[in-house]
Amino acid sequence: MAKLWGGRFQKSTDKRVDDFNSSIRFDKRMYRQDIKGSMAHAEMLGKQGIIPKDDADKIIKGLGEILADIEAGKIEFLIDAEDIHMNIEKLLTDRIGDAGKRLHTGRSRNDQVALDLRMYLLDEAKELRAMLLNLLDVIVNLADEHTETIMPGYTHLQKAQPITLAHHLMAYFEMLRRDLSRLGDWEKRCDYMPLGSGALAGTTYPLDREFVAEKLGFSNVTRNSLDGVSDRDFAIELSSVLSMIMMHLSRFSEELILWSSHEFSFIEMDDSYSTGSSIMPQKKNPDVAELIRGKTGRVYGHLMGLLTTMKGLPLAYNKDMQEDKEPIFDAVDTVKLCLPVFAEMLATMTVKKDNMLLGAKGGFTNATDAADYLVKKGMPFREAHEVVGKLVFYSISKDKSLDELTVAEFKEFSDIIEDDIYDAISMTTCVNDRKVIGGPAMDTVKTAIIEGKDFLSEQ
Repeated sequence: MAKLWGGRFQKSTDKRVDDFNSSIRFDKRMYRQDIKGSMAHAEMLGKQGIIPKDDADKIIKGLGEILADIEAGKIEFLIDAEDIHMNIEKLLTDRIGDAGKRLHTGRSRNDQVALDLRMYLLDEAKELRAMLLNLLDVIVNLADEHTETIMPGYTHLQKAQPITLAHHLMAYFEMLRRDLSRLGDWEKRCDYMPLGSGALAGTTYPLDREFVAEKLGFSNVTRNSLDGVSDRDFAIELSSVLSMIMMHLSRFSEELILWSSHEFSFIEMDDSYSTGSSIMPQKKNPDVAELIRGKTGRVYGHLMGLLTTMKGLPLAYNKDMQEDKEPIFDAVDTVKLCLPVFAEMLATMTVKKDNMLLGAKGGFTNATDAADYLVKKGMPFREAHEVVGKLVFYSISKDKSLDELTVAEFKEFSDIIEDDIYDAISMTTCVNDRKVIGGPAMDTVKTAIIEGKDFLSEQ
């Protein structure tokens, strides 16, 4: 087929070049945004008298019919037409004749693709936002069920201090709330309409860019035509936000994988979110969590790919930038795949409260509280730290926990220890005495949960 840009050429492109150059196999997903953008552009051309109003009306009507046919599955896109933009334009011209040839007046594929990609990603961000809010809702409600479920907190993957499962869950609530905020910040910077930048230097036609921006729901227009067509910061920044989301899902998945192991046995995955072994009949594998952990590397790779593609490009548009779409599309698709399945996996798992409590009681997680007990009796902290360290060493040698020692044994290390030590180092006291803002005390966490629910209700 003849190329829409082929006037300067005396030979047709090689078939292999057509295949190599074409992006329709992946950018066809932007058909809705492409048509919507073209409708707004055509309306503006007619309003400004740049093309006859009757032609503008024909274009808009024809584009609407093409959109309906695409969504009805009646359209087959052509490799020879290269991309979604030229496929739509060819379909339009074939249907309405010369009027369709006027659509591209005052614009270039360079600003057209920049427009379509921004619109597409802004639309996808709405779905991502809804999925994040759903996961946050699952987390805060699960936390609400477990404000009194005591478990060990860890540093270096070694038992450290007792906390509650609610406190642990609310840590991920905060991470994902930041992700939601980052997505909102990104939307503000993506909310700039580039159409009117032309190939790189704008156009001599009296375009009304603000009119088009309003029609398409943009709050701003880009302020520099070179930047308007060559900027892919918005794709890179979204890829970064997606990488952060996946990093948080991966960290959480790693903990769920550990917790579901026999060694921890803190949780059990629901059968519907687990798989078995082809050879070992006893196995119940946390494959969903493992896949999410694995797919994180895939999203990270797309971020690095986009950064590397853009790092050496001179202004303005370069064909290298066609390589922006597959990575950002796949990154979005991957996160959209992971968020809902992770939320359901979390909502359906069984928490083994007794095992969590036993885990908190082991590993001397109340050692810091024993030191604090001595400090409150008047002992300097460094001295108290040493005394409790020796108590821990002694307890290990006797195969006892601190609360299994007798008062007489305690007094071998400090005369100021009395019967009240047992209350001071009980798991409940260890948790509830940490009442500082952001701490694990049950009432403090309940307040955080209320605040979290209020936050979600305002979204």
